[in-house]
Amino acid sequence: MLLEVRNLKVSYSTALLLNDLSLSVDRGELVALVGPNGAGKSTLLRAITGLVKWEKMALRGARAGDISIEGTVTFAGERIDSLPAHEIVRRGLVHCPERARVFPEMTVLDCLKAGAYLCKDRKTIQNRLETVYQLFPVLKARGKQVSGTLSGGERQMLAIGRALMIQPILLCIDEPSTGLATRIKQELFERIRQIQETGIAMLLVEQDVRAAFRMASRNYVLSHGRVIAEGACDDLLKDEMIRKTYLGL
Repeated sequence: MLLEVRNLKVSYSTALLLNDLSLSVDRGELVALVGPNGAGKSTLLRAITGLVKWEKMALRGARAGDISIEGTVTFAGERIDSLPAHEIVRRGLVHCPERARVFPEMTVLDCLKAGAYLCKDRKTIQNRLETVYQLFPVLKARGKQVSGTLSGGERQMLAIGRALMIQPILLCIDEPSTGLATRIKQELFERIRQIQETGIAMLLVEQDVRAAFRMASRNYVLSHGRVIAEGACDDLLKDEMIRKTYLGL
């Protein structure tokens, strides 16, 4: 198993956001994480990739005690829950955050190069750029454009492209289709499928449940910080309570 999360608990002050949560992702697998707003999906990705721990360390004094994180996260056979976020990235576990958080004042090309900050070889960086351009040709055409002026769909492509420049083994993508038109969403989902077909494992948080289920080999349904169901698309959709209450289908 590539990623194993066991008994993960995250709380902010008195709010318990994740409660004894466990899941796994195998090598090359695309796993979807779905559920209603506030279920803890984004917090889970942030905890896995070390960002909750980073936030706790960034706070000082009594405020740091407001954040609590427990449980184990194992990646490629190694415990990583005690590692800082940049060391987790170095091992190939990469987070592509929600709302396409690119660097708005940088050009598209500079944003992509920023994703390759761990690599010092220019030829390797250029090869990675060409791989990203094959997936998202518009990024090559927009190379000199300031990122903040891109459309919503283009910014999401840039965010994913920047994450790919790190050469991830497992890519965590948080709600990539939010706010996008149907045609752009379909194009983006097709690119995500192509990325997974190259052998990169993916943990995908997505509000479009039907689209996520079509792409994923397995799915986890979250509610109130817990996994309340796990399985393939057909199995989950057979359960009327899960389908109507948690998936809105």
